[in-house]
Amino acid sequence: MPKVVVTDYSFPDLAQEAAAARAGGAGFAALQCRSAAEVAAAVAGADVAVVQFAPFGPEAARAMRPGATVIRYGVGYNNIDLAAALACGLRVGYVPDYCTDEVADHTVAAALGLLRKLARLDASVRAGDWAAVAVARPMKPFADTVFGFFGLGQIGRAVLARLRGFGFCFLAADPGLSAAEAGRLGVTLVGPDRLLAEADVVALHAPANAATIGYFNAERLATMQPHAVIVNAARGQLVVEADLAAALAAGTIAGAALDVFDAEPLPADSPLRRAPNLILTPHAAWYSDSAIDRLQGLVAEDIARALRGEAPRRPVPG
Repeated sequence: MPKVVVTDYSFPDLAQEAAAARAGGAGFAALQCRSAAEVAAAVAGADVAVVQFAPFGPEAARAMRPGATVIRYGVGYNNIDLAAALACGLRVGYVPDYCTDEVADHTVAAALGLLRKLARLDASVRAGDWAAVAVARPMKPFADTVFGFFGLGQIGRAVLARLRGFGFCFLAADPGLSAAEAGRLGVTLVGPDRLLAEADVVALHAPANAATIGYFNAERLATMQPHAVIVNAARGQLVVEADLAAALAAGTIAGAALDVFDAEPLPADSPLRRAPNLILTPHAAWYSDSAIDRLQGLVAEDIARALRGEAPRRPVPG
C-alpha cells in the first residue's frame, strides 16, 4: 500500500490531506517531527512526504521510495535539501500561491503605516502630546514618494497593483526582470545600489539565496536615506537583524516593519525587541480566515496528483 506522511503541521486538523490519501488508496500518518533524524525515520518507505517546518535532509531523501514526492506547506522551501532530494530522484513541490493576496495586503498596510508614521503618532497621543507636525516631520506626500521593490515576483506585483492609485513613483531591482517587462508594469528597473539610495520605502520580495542572504547589513543600510523605511514579509535571512536594530537606534533609517525573522519565534534577547520605530508581527502576513483552508486544499490536491504518478502542481525550481 502507498504511504503518505505529514512530518509536522500547525493546523487544527488534516482532514483534507487524509481524505486525499484514502482516495488514492494510501495509508496516512501525521507526526510532529522536529529534527532531521526524526523526519528521516518518519518518511522511510513513503511515497509522499508533506513538510511544514521540519528539516528534510539527505537522510530523509534517501529513505523515501524511488520517484516519491515531497510537498512543502508554504511559499518557501529552505528547510528542504533540494539538491539531495533531486539527486535521489524525488519530485519536490510547494505552494507559492495560497497567500499572495494576504501577504500583499500586509505589506501595503505596513508600508503605508510607516510612511504616515501611525505608530509614532499614536504613541505620542497616548503619552499626552498633541503635536502632529513635530512628531510626523519629515513626511512626504505620496506623490513625491519613491517606492522600491527588492524583488518583483508574484507577491511584489500584487503589492504594486494595490499601490497604483496612491501616486508613488516605483523602482524595482530584480535580476529576473527585463527592462521591457518593467516598462509594461510601470516601474523603473534599477540596480540594488540605486534602489537603496533613492527609495523612500523598500519592500523586500526576494527569495533567500546566496546572493540575498544578509544583504541588508550595516554597510548597505548606511546608503539609504535617513527618512527611508523597510518592509520585510519575505524572508528573515535577507536582513542582518543586529545591524537593522543598530541602524534604527542611530537614525540611519527612519523605520521598519518585519514579519519574518532569522529565528522564529523571535528570541527574547533579540536586539529587534528594543529597536525604535519598528513594527514587529509574528509571521502573520500569510494569514486570513480562508488562507489555511486554501493551503491545505492545494496540498491535498498535490497528494492526489502524486498518488496518480503526476508531477506536483507547482514544482520547486531546480
